[in-house]
Amino acid sequence: MNQIEPTATPKTLRSSPFARASLVAYLFLILYASWYPFTGWRANNLSALPDVIRQWPHYWTVFDVSTNIVGYVPFGMLIVFSLYPRVNRWWAVLIAILCGSAVSATAELVQYFLPTRVTSMLDFLTNASGAVIGALAGALLTPLLIEKGRLQLLRKQWTYQESSREIVILGLWPMAQLYPQAYLFGLGQFSPLLSQHLTNFFEMDIDLSAFFLQGIEPNADAYLLAEAFITACGCTGAILICLSLLNRHAPKFILAPLLLLMALICKSLACALLFNPEYAFAWFTPGARGGLLISLIMLYGFSFAPVHVQKRLAFLLLIISMVVVNLLPDNPYFEVTMQTWVQGKFLNFNGAAQFLSMFWPFLALWALLRKPRAG
Repeated sequence: MNQIEPTATPKTLRSSPFARASLVAYLFLILYASWYPFTGWRANNLSALPDVIRQWPHYWTVFDVSTNIVGYVPFGMLIVFSLYPRVNRWWAVLIAILCGSAVSATAELVQYFLPTRVTSMLDFLTNASGAVIGALAGALLTPLLIEKGRLQLLRKQWTYQESSREIVILGLWPMAQLYPQAYLFGLGQFSPLLSQHLTNFFEMDIDLSAFFLQGIEPNADAYLLAEAFITACGCTGAILICLSLLNRHAPKFILAPLLLLMALICKSLACALLFNPEYAFAWFTPGARGGLLISLIMLYGFSFAPVHVQKRLAFLLLIISMVVVNLLPDNPYFEVTMQTWVQGKFLNFNGAAQFLSMFWPFLALWALLRKPRAG
């Protein structure tokens, strides 16, 4: 007598916490990039808003259209993935299109109140088109990635317990390297921006780094040692988070180097695009090389440590890296390189990249402090 294999029903199918966490993070990045730099808010001449919305831009480029479309493709896909299995995937496509259009419309309307941004019907249409493409792609990929559970199966086989949020944060680490940094992996440098805001608020020159250093001026050797130290701590801390998530069945010595390679590729691409192609490997300084070597040595030893030890070490190293990078004054050699940076058409991109560069360590520290749920 033949046995009938049970078919999956919506009650037996599991949703994807990874997709939901990614959706929240990506929505935040979209809004941050759309409204960056958040200064000069105005609320005058509201009567002209309808005319501005209807007006077609006099100047636009293929780059602008392409980035607007590509930027909303992952958003549409993640909405479809997040609604599974509660909503039929083709209804999810409709919801994703409506949500993508609503987010784009909201972002464009708010831009009217920012003098450095331009409200454009073209931007709305291209963003909505990206959401449509992403929603359709998400519906087509749902059976392969979600229903058949390929990604969930790998995650269960390779990671400890519930780790969706940690995986999302690790995935953001290479992207956090896109914003220009004075030191390789020197994320979380908020003191220059905070000093600038305090200077504007109190109408007096305030430099937090100079205040804490009390007149100490580092020389070239000090900057080199500092970069090696920051690079080693930042790299080791991030990779240790990756290692702490992987169990004994996971190919740790493939996934961890792959994560590091992705971060370095993102750094090189950003240097080539934001500055000049010859600056692609400008980050590969003697200090960065020394820091990477130290990091590799530490990671080899720490890779055999228990998971709770790896997490504590990652927490400590990320804290140390942030403290040092915020204590040091602006690197004069890095300032010379920054003079060649023209933000221009990368304004949206730079806003999101700066946010990631500044706040990624705090997300990582939160993930390390969070108590995992059994799964």
